[in-house]
Parts: sequence; C-alpha cells; structure tokens
Amino acid sequence: MYAELLQRMAGDLGTPGPLERVLAGHEDDPGPSALFLRLLGTVHRLVLERRAGALAAYYPSVGGRWDCDAAWPAFVDLLDVERGEVRRGLERPPQTNEVGRSAALVGALLRLPAAALPVRLIELGASGGLNLRADRFRYTSAEASWGPPDSPVVLDDAWLGAPTPVERSLDVVERIGCDTAPVDPATTEGRTLLTAYVWPDQQSRLHRLRGAFEVAAATPAHVRRERALDLVARLEPQDGACTVLWHSIVWQYLDAAEQAAVRGHVERLAGAASAEAPFVHLALEPTRRTAGGEHEFLVVVEQWPHAPEPAVLGTAAGHGPPVSWEA
Repeated sequence: MYAELLQRMAGDLGTPGPLERVLAGHEDDPGPSALFLRLLGTVHRLVLERRAGALAAYYPSVGGRWDCDAAWPAFVDLLDVERGEVRRGLERPPQTNEVGRSAALVGALLRLPAAALPVRLIELGASGGLNLRADRFRYTSAEASWGPPDSPVVLDDAWLGAPTPVERSLDVVERIGCDTAPVDPATTEGRTLLTAYVWPDQQSRLHRLRGAFEVAAATPAHVRRERALDLVARLEPQDGACTVLWHSIVWQYLDAAEQAAVRGHVERLAGAASAEAPFVHLALEPTRRTAGGEHEFLVVVEQWPHAPEPAVLGTAAGHGPPVSWEA
C-alpha cells in the first residue's frame, strides 16, 4: 500500500498542489529524517481519529479496502483540508515503536553469558517503551519457542539460523528508556499515535501492537523525556546486574555531535564494567559490513569485560522478524 502511495507522491512532486504546499520548507530535509514516514503517519492518525473523510474507505486499519487510483483524490484532498495539522505532524519525530524488533533484543540476550545476571534494560529512542517489555512476549521458531505461553504478543517465525538457547531465562529488573517525545501507551492519544506509524495494511503488525498495549498495562516501565546523551551520561554499571544499553533504528536520528558523545559514554561505561557488573551495548541499526557495501539491519553486540570487540550476531528485517542468527 505505502509503496504505491509513495510512487504516486513521487510523481506528483514538483507539481503545484496540496502535496507541494504541505511539504513547503522541507525540500532540504535529509533522508534520515524520514520526512515521508512522518507524512504518512500523520495522515494515518487522521484516519484513525475519523478526521479523514472519504480516505478512510481505503485504509484497511479501519476496515477499508486499498485501491491507489481510487484513494489518491481523497488523499490529496485531505492534505489540502488538513494542511495545518499535517504540517505540524511533519515537525514531530516518527514513532515507529515496532514490537517485532524485540525478536532481535531477546534472541541476542539469550546468547550472552552476562545476561544470566539480573538485567537492567536501558533503551534509547524508546518511544512508548513497548520493547522494554520484550521478555513478556512469546517467540516461536521452527525448532523451539520462548516466553510466556499466554502472552498476547506472539512473534511467529521469529528466529532462523543458528539455534537460540531457549532453555535460558531472563530476569529483567529495571526498564528505563528515553525519547525526545515519549508516548504514553496507557492513553488513547498515545495508542492512536503508535498505531498511526504501523502500515495500515499490515494486519499482523497491528495485531502485535494491540497485544503490546496489553503487556504495557501490566508491566511497568519508565520512559523519560530526554536526549539519548542525557540518559547515558547518568548511567553506571551496577554490581550484581548486567546493564544493557539497547537501541533499534534510532542512530540515524541523532546528529553527529550527539552520536559522538553517546559513543564516548559507551566507552566510559566499558571502562567501568567488571565481571560482577558487566555492560552490554546492543544495537539493531542499518549498517554496512564493508565500505561501499549494502546497508543491512545488523544485530551488533559489544560486551565488557568479556568480548569488547563489536560482533555481528545476525541480521533482521526492518521491522524485526525473522532474525537470522549467524552466531
């Protein structure tokens, strides 16, 4: 659905009209700012809020049936009628709090000896904090499964490749995240915003998200309104626990100065880690393995003091499963 809609928008760029007026002033936005994701998310939110008029008939998330040719006039009309609201949406960060990416987080933690200790889970760019509850989800593969059997979130075919040690358990004792614009999944407004950033025709993702709202209601987590740098600057390893700093598809939204500062604090934490207070940096980000190579969504881990060199554990799809484990 979005592929067709984006192609239609691309063909309309440069033509005077509602799309050009909505995007005015954003011509030089960098690619990593995800401008069109913000646009599509804002329009979807208007659909979910029953403010999109005729366009709702084409959005499967509210019972419609997608037809690009039929939907396009209604889409353009909405951009005109709700131009102010759409432009305000372009100023807000994307909120793709994708539950499927937890398959990379949990599968990686089960592989790490340090995670046998109680886990302090710290997430950068946590949005609504749904993946801070990753241990409360159920994961299945052809060979095995892991997680509460009665979880309302089930990620089928989550793992491929090297076997995941599902006999291990995780004890998450702390769940803290940060976001410059955190979303509260306990509110109707928050749930609507998070739903708006799921593709309207991807029913499995929508179903997972609804289940994650149930899990969030039962499992507390704290997401602070602050920059990634501010959170990691306060972070210290803790005796008797494994401190895990985790982020997924977040790095591109930090400017170069903040990236460097966060990396500096990762190195500080690495130097303070010990066998009694290990520190793990775990990331799922689009990365090139070699200069000039293609971007892949790599699951990369650094762990101190045991294995400080970055190691690729596997690859994932952009929204998580399946994660293909290489180690």
